[in-house]
Amino acid sequence: MDQCGIDRINELYHKSKTPHGLTEEEKQEQAVLRKEYIEAIRKNLRSNLNSISIQEEDGTITDLGKKFGGVSHVQS
Repeated sequence: MDQCGIDRINELYHKSKTPHGLTEEEKQEQAVLRKEYIEAIRKNLRSNLNSISIQEEDGTITDLGKKFGGVSHVQS
């Protein structure tokens, strides 16, 4: 998600706290933008977790992305 989307989420949030609130269309837009934002965060987190390697006691390197990356352990 780009900065414009994040700015729009914030704009809608602040408008929702005003006495006028959000229109139904804005509420739907807010829900879609929040879902896109959460998906972007999850994608980024998965990417970071898949890039982790650990050194075992015997000195071998285990790439956790290759070992576990194919299976999503994150609950959606």
